[in-house]
Amino acid sequence: MQNIAVTLFEVTVFLYLCPSKTKPMEQKIFIFDTTLRDGEQVPGCQLNTIEKIELAKSLEALNTDIIECGFPASSPGDFNSVVEITKNVSKPVICALSRATESDIDAAAAALHFARRKRIHTGIGTSDYHIRHKFNSTREEIIERAVKAVKYARRFTDDVEFYAEDAGRTENEYLARVIEAVIAAGATTVNIPDTTGYCTPWEYGEKIKFLVNNVPNIDKAIISTHCHNDLGMATANTLSGIMNGARQVEVTINGIGERAGNTSLEEVVMALKCHNDIPFCTEINHKDIYKVSRQVSTLMRMPVQPNKAVVGRNAFAHSSGIHQDGVLKNKESYEIMNPLDIGMNDSHIALSARSGRAALKHHYERMGISLTPDELNNAYEKFLLLADRKKDINDSDLKVIVGVNRNEAARRIRLKYLQVVCGKNSVPMATVKLNIDGEICQATSEGNGPIDAAFSAVKKLINRKIVVEEFLVQAITRGSDDVGKVHIQVENRGNIHYGFSANTDIVTASVEAFIDAISKFI
Repeated sequence: MQNIAVTLFEVTVFLYLCPSKTKPMEQKIFIFDTTLRDGEQVPGCQLNTIEKIELAKSLEALNTDIIECGFPASSPGDFNSVVEITKNVSKPVICALSRATESDIDAAAAALHFARRKRIHTGIGTSDYHIRHKFNSTREEIIERAVKAVKYARRFTDDVEFYAEDAGRTENEYLARVIEAVIAAGATTVNIPDTTGYCTPWEYGEKIKFLVNNVPNIDKAIISTHCHNDLGMATANTLSGIMNGARQVEVTINGIGERAGNTSLEEVVMALKCHNDIPFCTEINHKDIYKVSRQVSTLMRMPVQPNKAVVGRNAFAHSSGIHQDGVLKNKESYEIMNPLDIGMNDSHIALSARSGRAALKHHYERMGISLTPDELNNAYEKFLLLADRKKDINDSDLKVIVGVNRNEAARRIRLKYLQVVCGKNSVPMATVKLNIDGEICQATSEGNGPIDAAFSAVKKLINRKIVVEEFLVQAITRGSDDVGKVHIQVENRGNIHYGFSANTDIVTASVEAFIDAISKFI
């Protein structure tokens, strides 16, 4: 017996110390994804069958436990999509929604015919708002309809989930009666939706806790959350539900869904992962989260808001100089999770007028450009001037800045002043002031446009025969505040010379590119 006891102790220690997919003492939270059902109800986000299959496969690869694929009774297209998904996806439980009617349940059962693991999700509204105004019914009749629906669904599968629609606004005592009755009828999962997003976290948590403590047969079913984000508390409510007894969460990728959306899958998964003190976990392949997020955004033509938690473009972006300096020294200064954990490449040090020298130096080093302290100071001054005029600074901008720093000193010709006058029914005129070998020269000329006029003024001052062979203007990104790149090719005495510049003012960029080319042979 002593040897056995020692062996058991060793096994226990081994389980605690050895890494595993699920950490010891943690309870699994089942992920019920409804992107293809509740998420697709968003106007303009409808998918065809091929797109739904594609997304369902991605959710399967993400290791989602249950995928709610649609509402088969709603349309022939939705019915067919559920059928085809069951033929192409086998690992997760495939779920179909129905109302508490035999015809709806028949449609769901028929659509799930080929599913290896199937679930029918049926239910009815339980709040007085729904009972009185939506159904013109009574509380007792609603319980009867709920029980009847669950029993009928059990004819087709032993995995039946019941949803008490608008449970968030349902009186707890009555809700407990409903839940007890449907579990007795055969429901294996009971869904407690905050359909309108009304609940606060403590209110929703107390509701789940009340059911745990007051429904005698609650141990015969899994409690599920289904929270909407109308007041921005969906994720908080879901976590509160977990802490009070829920073991399944109903979520969507990117938090899409009716009105303000559903609980976001990525937020719940990463919240549980980040908080080591919370004894719950999921089996989601979190390193695929970002990829699936982008896929949903693309397929549903619904951009992810830049500041969206976890998967937004700015979720791991740092713009403030203070934050940038802290992150560059130690990422944990301002990051509670590693972007690599969700499949994102890395943190982003965004350059703006609020960035400091540390951020600028970081980006030049990333680009393989080494600057002396003086060069960095000069580059930083020019960077600030550009950043005040342009929202986003990219690598092309940085190359231009450092290129100007390094080449400007060697130039014999520099642009000191430029003014153009142009417009409809007016003669384009340009005044140019150049520094040529330290001497300031000025000329005014006209042309068939502001750039042509400016080029003519430069030619007056240079007094050389110069022919523009090629002139190319290109936007670096987009927007009216964007930096325009100008590439120019000029001919002088049979030789071709190239010039380049970039500026938010396209006329200035053109003249500077022209001067850059001229500087190559003067």
